[in-house]
Amino acid sequence: MVTFLCIIILLLIGIICFQYQFNRTRSKNLKYIQRRLNEIISNPTNEKLLLFTDDKDLISILVEVNHLLDVHQKALAQYMNTETSMKRMLSNISHDLKTPLTVILGYMEMIQLDSNMSHEERTVFQSKVYNKTTEVKELIHKFFDLAKLESGDNDISITSVHMNEICRKNILEYYDVLTVKGFSVQIDIPDRPIHALGNVEALDRILNNLISNAIQYGGDGKMIGITLRNDNEFVHVDVWDKGKGIKEHHKNQVFERLYTLEDSRNKSYQGSGLGLTITKRLVEKMGGTILLFSSKPWEKTVFSFTLKRINY
Repeated sequence: MVTFLCIIILLLIGIICFQYQFNRTRSKNLKYIQRRLNEIISNPTNEKLLLFTDDKDLISILVEVNHLLDVHQKALAQYMNTETSMKRMLSNISHDLKTPLTVILGYMEMIQLDSNMSHEERTVFQSKVYNKTTEVKELIHKFFDLAKLESGDNDISITSVHMNEICRKNILEYYDVLTVKGFSVQIDIPDRPIHALGNVEALDRILNNLISNAIQYGGDGKMIGITLRNDNEFVHVDVWDKGKGIKEHHKNQVFERLYTLEDSRNKSYQGSGLGLTITKRLVEKMGGTILLFSSKPWEKTVFSFTLKRINY
């Protein structure tokens, strides 16, 4: 009996010692987790919480904490990217508005100060003032259009659209100009009708932006084209050129607000940097996607957008 009681007491002491050690280890681990969590949050890094333990409850907590850290780190990275984008956007807005306004003021001063200016010279300067004023007006309209699209104020009605007609009409509007300038134009649009969920006005603007973009930045290759294709679920439209292409480090930025390639500030490549951003927002408004599919200098640069197909 005494032996039995001794065994029971020893077992109880063992259990108490085990629980004490377990609780002590858990407390130590929790303090470590708290300290490391504060360090990671205070000094933003991509680190995760690591702890060697057999405690299943702590392991579950670590998994969830690391998941939250991942969400937090992605949100922080997105915020930093947005902040950088906004700073660049403000800088570009300043540049794109300041430059033509400075030119306008210069011409106006010349007209006012030079009393001996001939009628012909005055007419030329007035024409230049008008052209520059039109540039500013169009740029401001683009800002408003983009603001409406991003705020959700610009609703787009979605209907069935005959994609063959839309694509053919938009490329043919440029056909005469392109052939006069010595461009080769390749049109790959099937005879069989292809329908998609979309909006005619939005598609006209999208294709207009993509085609003019191909002419503007890929014109050195003297060849552009449009391809309409489909699979069981989607309709794909490719607008391509064989110009100088887009460098690898620019590919993920071409749809950003006011992003322009280095030489787009040159007279030959002037652009506001808003066209592709507006294009992307319009495609997304119709439930589609758009991407720079590929770009190889002097071989092929392809912008491709996809819409939901309608099967009849």
